[in-house]
Amino acid sequence: MTSKIIEIIVTPEGKSSVQTLGFSGSSCRDASRFIEQALGPRIGEKLTAEFHQSASVRQANQQRN
Repeated sequence: MTSKIIEIIVTPEGKSSVQTLGFSGSSCRDASRFIEQALGPRIGEKLTAEFHQSASVRQANQQRN
């Protein structure tokens, strides 16, 4: 089972970024929504390959490994 991680990075200048790891599809947005709401309006978004994978494809890949 893959761990699900929400990583928050805050620079010395006060800029923050949120990165999710181990999520597939839009579940990452659901998981990090409360953090994004607390940090304020989003300036940008960079979607990973995991975002574009469906949960069934991800599970099939994990079973092969």
